[in-house]
Amino acid sequence: MEGKYLKASKVFLITGVLLGWFALLAQLYLIIVNNAIPVMESVVRYFSFFTILTNIIAALCLSKLLLSFNKEGHGFLTRPDTLAAVTVYISVVGIVYNLILRFTWQPQGLQFFVDELLHAVIPILFITYWLLFVPKNTLNWSASLLWLIYPFLYLLFILLHGAYSGFYPYPFIDVSKLGYNKVLLNSFYLLIVFLTLSLLLIGSGKLIQNHKKKNKYLRY
Repeated sequence: MEGKYLKASKVFLITGVLLGWFALLAQLYLIIVNNAIPVMESVVRYFSFFTILTNIIAALCLSKLLLSFNKEGHGFLTRPDTLAAVTVYISVVGIVYNLILRFTWQPQGLQFFVDELLHAVIPILFITYWLLFVPKNTLNWSASLLWLIYPFLYLLFILLHGAYSGFYPYPFIDVSKLGYNKVLLNSFYLLIVFLTLSLLLIGSGKLIQNHKKKNKYLRY
């Protein structure tokens, strides 16, 4: 049983690493060749998307987990609390895109395939990996506030970069069209989404952990 569990975990990791890095590299290629702007500006815009930054973090975590498979000790990227936080972030990527952004454009060909990987396949794979294989006994409710730091810093970066360049990666934070009052209100709502998902994830993690403990006791 233990062998099948480890094998399934490794299959998840290999799949996530291959699909994750492929999607990220393909999206970088697409944003460079499809924009009539200098290459460096295209690269800057590439790293301005929350989707890209979060998928990079997810791919790094999965890669580190795969490289350290069957090894003792945890680095920052493989700590259970880090993986839980990334699960929240990648969940927001999937939710916001599929509920709000999916209907704003119609990607074709390779762009469609890459979009599905970044906004659906990778989020589902990472969430599933967290549910099945990541320990949940260290989750604390207070972590939900710490996990807001990353989206908050991202928002500051986007507003500062947008004020300088005029480029905003998402329509709901486009200050040039909505103004700061509306953008800040939208950002507040998004932070509430992050906080709510964090609390739900921590709560579900505790339920899963308690269920495992109960089953363990019933065996004896």
